[in-house]
Amino acid sequence: MSADDALLIALGLNNERDDVDFKASFDPSSNRDWLELIKDVAAFANSGGGYILVGVNDDGTPSAQDVTSLLAVDPADLANRLHKYFGQHLFGVELIETQRAGQEVCAVRIPPARVPIVFARVGETELPDGKKKTAFALGTVYFRHGTKSEPGTTEDLRRFLDRELELTRRSWLDGIVKVVEAPAGSRFAVLPPEGSPTGPSGSLPMQLTSDPEAPAYYAVPLDQTHPHRQKEVVKEVNVRLGGKRTINMHDIVCIRRVYEVQKQISFCYTQNFASPRYSQQFVDWIVAQFEVNEAFFEKTRAKYDIAKSAK
Repeated sequence: MSADDALLIALGLNNERDDVDFKASFDPSSNRDWLELIKDVAAFANSGGGYILVGVNDDGTPSAQDVTSLLAVDPADLANRLHKYFGQHLFGVELIETQRAGQEVCAVRIPPARVPIVFARVGETELPDGKKKTAFALGTVYFRHGTKSEPGTTEDLRRFLDRELELTRRSWLDGIVKVVEAPAGSRFAVLPPEGSPTGPSGSLPMQLTSDPEAPAYYAVPLDQTHPHRQKEVVKEVNVRLGGKRTINMHDIVCIRRVYEVQKQISFCYTQNFASPRYSQQFVDWIVAQFEVNEAFFEKTRAKYDIAKSAK
């Protein structure tokens, strides 16, 4: 099952289960909310992955929570928060803008962990009375037990090992099938996963273009064609504007949605299980729009607000 199919199934559920959780609200400025989310991410990853739908009540109805601030969280900031408590990187956690019953929600996509995540530090939050509440303790391993994230048991660890063994078995069998089914006389070679636009002999030079008649290829590696993440786009644009205007990540969210930037490969490339990457051409385009009309950012925000209220 593809990741997109799994998300569609999650969005169609009316009840939580071991791989789908509902959260009516989330405040990115709340340390308590972050610790609870981090605990759930660890439990989902250790249990094979899943989705947390923010903006959905326990009964499956939309909570009408404004999830814009969560969707605007820099993927690098999210990764750093997880690493702070996990002591290791969990690649592929993604914040996805989607809808449920016509209301905007944020789907947190969590991939399965290949090594059990053990909390490397205590997660504590301070209560109004000055006392501290522990969300998770040092050395604990969390798993999903039905609709709850709870400390793991020996049985949880056994199931984790069984999943890893099954993944390894499938990988080996897939490789065997490819060799067995190859046409007679075929030769096999080990190649890098990505080519280079101007790389070694034999690679094909390419460039980004909007020409509909051009071949349907894009240049790689992405670090060269789409070097910026959302936070870096904000930084680059602010440097280019030279103090005439200062933007933030919400401005990029508004631009992305109003102008459907993620549909334009020359501006944006979205990978499976990863945050969008942006080209230098996208930065240049934003700056050019401001130079033509200094009210560009304000007008884009207004268009976004209108589109959002119409949903």
